[in-house]
Formats: sequence, structure tokens, C-alpha cells
Amino acid sequence: MAVQQRVRLGYASGSLVTGAFGTVPGLLLLPYLTDNLGVAAGLAGLLVLLPKAWDVLVNPVAGRISDRTRSRWGARRPYLLVGGLALAAGFAAIFAAPSGTGAGAGPALYVAVAFLVTATAFAFFQVPYVAMPAELTDSYEERTRLMTWRIAVLAVAILVSGALAPLVVTAGGDGITGHRWMGVFVAALIVVGTLGVFAGTAGAPTGSVQASEPSLRAQLAVAAGNRPFRLLLACFVIQSAGIATVLAGVKYFAGQILDSPDLGTTLLFGCFVGPALLVMPLWSWAGKRWGKLRALVVASLLLAGAAGVLATALVLPAVGVYVLVAAMGAGYAGQQVFALAMLPDCVAYDTARTGRRQAGVFTGLWTAGETFGLALGPGIYALVLQVSGYVSSRAGVDAAQPTSARLGVLLGFTLLPAILVAVPVLLLRGYDLTEEKLAQVNASALPPLR
Repeated sequence: MAVQQRVRLGYASGSLVTGAFGTVPGLLLLPYLTDNLGVAAGLAGLLVLLPKAWDVLVNPVAGRISDRTRSRWGARRPYLLVGGLALAAGFAAIFAAPSGTGAGAGPALYVAVAFLVTATAFAFFQVPYVAMPAELTDSYEERTRLMTWRIAVLAVAILVSGALAPLVVTAGGDGITGHRWMGVFVAALIVVGTLGVFAGTAGAPTGSVQASEPSLRAQLAVAAGNRPFRLLLACFVIQSAGIATVLAGVKYFAGQILDSPDLGTTLLFGCFVGPALLVMPLWSWAGKRWGKLRALVVASLLLAGAAGVLATALVLPAVGVYVLVAAMGAGYAGQQVFALAMLPDCVAYDTARTGRRQAGVFTGLWTAGETFGLALGPGIYALVLQVSGYVSSRAGVDAAQPTSARLGVLLGFTLLPAILVAVPVLLLRGYDLTEEKLAQVNASALPPLR
């Protein structure tokens, strides 16, 4: 079943929300804590990790709740609206630390509470959002087209939020004041995406209402028994941690390796995200020619290979650094497209086998894993900074960094993500959910339970 162009665009606009929240905290929250609020790198890493790790518990619950919701707006759309608007307000609050809180426990506690509340709101937006493709269409290829549109808008969201957010900080006067203006800017972007996806998916198919497992434990057991889903999820979580180390290290890499903390951050982000818009048609072609699984492997290895070579950045000309970052971005685009296009296949496979409607549980686990991976990356990067001797500072003070800290900045941005993206590809050797197998399961499935 084909999806209307209006619905494709409307659904894709939700990536303005997920892209902004998935990017900016990973890019700016860690340096905001270490270089503006004076929080030690190790503690700052925990503050970035723990609130999102909370989503590991919240996301499956959000999925189960949305699976069981009945409303005139459908099961998912009410959460898109309420969760998205709450997320916007919470995001602005994260970067609005009160003046005069001082260094240490005061700002740390404020950011931790604000981030925890915001992460919870994000769970109730993201889980229903990711569940929708499995219900919008039953076409194997149409899901790839949906994801292509979604990742294209995601690339725009990452580019706009990630590249412009540091500039807004600078234009707003740097320091805590500049970060407050940046928080308002990104919150406005989230509101636009929220209203766009809510309005754009009005009247779209929502799938038939079917029975679900009677308890969350039973649903989690079913998801664990879905081998293709289990393997894909494990791979994606680890890769998400690798990608998050790149996001967390951009500002440090620009400042310590390129000696260009402001313009360098924007250029690196532009090089990482910009190619996604150009290579998307190529990845769409690759998916049709090679299949989703092989294309995912190729994209992952391109990302990892370019990141590994970038470890020589100290002896490369600046243009060489930016070219390698662009290659990483091209691989990232494909990695996102095909992993997210394979997820609804896994959900459809389970529905055909069991006759039960539980897309929310699968996507709840998926988004919990992704969120944990994206939170784990900055935590790992902060640990690398701590071990390598990185010196934290207050706003307006540039602390001198030892040679070991510069080496930690470099390796955390290059070799570490290369390993985290390449190694989990081995898990996909057991993934066997092809279009033919899915068609066979659909053909032999029993009628859905009512």
C-alpha cells in the first residue's frame, strides 16, 4: 500500500523533533557543563548519561500505553502533540541554569532534573513516532521510501540544529546567556516539527486494532524471541553509542585539534550532515539493488573506515579532515536509513506470526536502546576526557590542556567510534529477514485476533 505524499512529508517532519533533541544535547551539553558551569568531566558524563538511561525503563512503558490507546486521533498522534510540546519546554529549561548557582552541585542538580523531565517527554513522543511506519503501510519497499524521506528531514534537522546552535550561543553572548538563547531557538524548532507531524499524519492509516499480549513482561518476552529484531537492535544500540561519541567530540575536536572552536564546529557539522542530503538517492538505489541488509553493512563500514583514517588528523591538512568527516556523514546517512527501514519489517514479521498488535512495544525497546546508546556515547567520551586529564573551566576561561588530553580528544572522536560502528556489524550475520521470507510469513499468517 503506497503512502500519500502529504503523509510522507508530514511523517518526516517529526524528524525535526528527534533530530534536534538527539543532536544538540550530545553536541553542546557536555561542554556546557564542563566549560561553562565548571562541572568535572566525569560528573558531567554521568549527568548526560543517567537521564537518558532512564528512558530504557520509560520507553517500553510508553510503547505499551500507546498500543492500548483509543482516541479519535488514533493511538499515536495524541502523544506526538503532547509529548512534543512538553519536550520543547523542557529543552529550553535544560540550558536555562539560574545565574549565581556557582560551580559544582548546584548547576549539576538543576541540569540533571531538567534533563530527566525532558527525556521522559521525549520518550512519549519518540516511541509512538517510530511505531507509525509499521502501521502506515504494509509495503516492504514503501517503508524504505518512508525512511528515506524521514532521514532526509533528519539530516536537515541535524544540520540546522547542530550547525546553528553553536552560532546562536555565540550570537547570544556566549556563556550561560548564549546557551539560554540557543535553548529557545531549538525549542522553537521542536514545536515546528511537532505541529508538522501531528497535522501531516491526520487521516493516515493506523493499522487494524488487534489483540496484544496481556502484560508488559509477556510483550518483552515476545520481542526477545524475535531473532531479526534482537540482532538488529543490538547492532543499532552499539552503533548509536559510536555515533554519539562523534557528536560529543565535535566541539572538543574543533577547539583542540583544529584550533577553531566556533567556525570549526559549524564546518565539521556541515560536512558530517550535509552529504546526507546529496547521497540519499544513492542509498535508495543501493537498497533496491543490494537489499537493506547489505546496504546497511556497506554504509556502516564506510562510516567506520573514514573515522579510523581520521585518527591521522594531526598530520592532515584541514581540507583532508573535512573530506573524511563528509565520508563519515555519507555512511551515517545510509546506516540510519536502512536500520530504520528494517525495524518495521521486524515488527510486521512479528504481527504476521502472532496476529497481535504490539508495534509500540518493539519501538519502545528500540527507542530505549537508541536513547541509551546516544547517552552512553557522551558518557564514554567524558570518561576518555577524564582519564586523559582534560581540565574543566568556567565560562570565559580557557583552561590550558595537557598533551594527553588532546590525544584523548582525538582518539575519542576517531578510533573509538570507528570500533563501535564496525564491530557490531558482525551481529548481523544471523539476520535473515528478507522480503521473500516476510512475504511467506504474511501468506501463511492466521487472521488477526479481534
